[in-house]
Amino acid sequence: MPTTVRNRTRNHDDAPDTLDAFARLGTLEPGPAHDALRDDLVARWLPMARRLAGKYRNRGAETEDLYQVAAMGLVKAVDRYEVARGAFESYAIPTIDGELKRHFRDHLWAVHVPRRVQELRNKVRIARRDLQDVRPGEPTIGELADRCGIDERDVREGLEALESYRSLSLDVESRNDEGDGLALADRLGAAEPAFDTVVDREAVKPALRALPERECRILHMRFFQDMTQHQIATELGISQMHVSRLLSRTCSRIRSQALAGYRDAA
Repeated sequence: MPTTVRNRTRNHDDAPDTLDAFARLGTLEPGPAHDALRDDLVARWLPMARRLAGKYRNRGAETEDLYQVAAMGLVKAVDRYEVARGAFESYAIPTIDGELKRHFRDHLWAVHVPRRVQELRNKVRIARRDLQDVRPGEPTIGELADRCGIDERDVREGLEALESYRSLSLDVESRNDEGDGLALADRLGAAEPAFDTVVDREAVKPALRALPERECRILHMRFFQDMTQHQIATELGISQMHVSRLLSRTCSRIRSQALAGYRDAA
């Protein structure tokens, strides 16, 4: 049977002596008494969880969110802790820190990037900070690569990932030389819808040039002169049903040839 050593030395005021309470918790069956003691232990250790969360302030997360994540980590630690493991804080601190780090990794990226790139970002960020502590200014790609022990392509990926962690709001003011305070969204361009029209027109030109004269004339009367099928039939001396079949067949052939041209270009 493992022996338990009582550790009365506390590094922080928020580390209460709860060894006896945890030992008693382990003897209780699930029920009101167990839940009440569990809740009491969580409440007594909550200040420590908040202190650990405070180490992650000013990194892009809301402080209250960090407190919530740390509290969830504390609950997990209380539920999984065994007295034979030793002091509770030795088990709880890594558990809570792990939850906080997982929160940053999984929920706070504006643009989610693979885990490998996230790790590159952290290496590059730490290396850049260390190099700037020694020599002011922005280190070169080569210096960062040497410091991290990775190649320059990975350094560039890490630097790009630094910009993926936070996004810039479209409502932020964008100052120009005239000093106006327009929002960034007001300065963003938009896709020109006429570009697609130009592409479509160029795609159908070869098929239109290859049309027989009658089909070409029917298309012109229908889509450029806005004539009805009845009017076209009267003009050409054919039935309206014949005009309908010619229009459907001609448009299908032009569409097929244009799509084939797209596939060939791709």
